[in-house]
Amino acid sequence: MPINITMPALSPTMEEGNLSKWLVKEGDKVSPGDVIAEIETDKATMEVEAVDEGTVAKLVVPAGTEGVKVNALIAVLAAEGEDAGAAAKSGGGAA
Repeated sequence: MPINITMPALSPTMEEGNLSKWLVKEGDKVSPGDVIAEIETDKATMEVEAVDEGTVAKLVVPAGTEGVKVNALIAVLAAEGEDAGAAAKSGGGAA
């Protein structure tokens, strides 16, 4: 089953942020704790870490995108043993 990665809230009042850059590409394997992206707000730049193990199936939001809403889908991981192409197509459902 695909694993959805969503835009994190860097503070309790954050509503949106900028996805400044991806540190992974589609097809990369990630493990919990791996830094996968950088997110910017008007106050800070933070690293986003993977919380699950898998293969990056799809980067939904391009690097440099501004105004990404908190909890918006930004990427899809294929779980261990799952086909990344199938995960990319079926990702985006309920997490």
